[in-house]
Amino acid sequence: MSCLFNSLSYFFKEDSFIIRQKICDYLENNNPIIDGLDTNFILNMDNSEYIKNMRQSFTWGGAIEIQAACNIWKIKIGIKNIRDKEITYIEFIPICDKTENIIYLEWSGGHFEPIK
Repeated sequence: MSCLFNSLSYFFKEDSFIIRQKICDYLENNNPIIDGLDTNFILNMDNSEYIKNMRQSFTWGGAIEIQAACNIWKIKIGIKNIRDKEITYIEFIPICDKTENIIYLEWSGGHFEPIK
């Protein structure tokens, strides 16, 4: 299972496979990832292969899945990038602009971990 989905399951208290499938369902239904951009366009017009691959437990999740999670659960997700010499932060915000909470993940360039 991908470390992104495992990390999200720490906060959402759902099985990481279920979280993955909810995110894939969201994307497959062409729900918006970013306000003003068509999801199919972002996923290279034909998202069927992308979604099919993302549904597999061995596929790593990334920014698209993080943004979809923000939109589904109406939550901000802060990413602490520890890969570079200077630690930076990226904040993902749901398109609805209404958030119930914020969670933090650490990213090392190839691995996500929840920040507890």
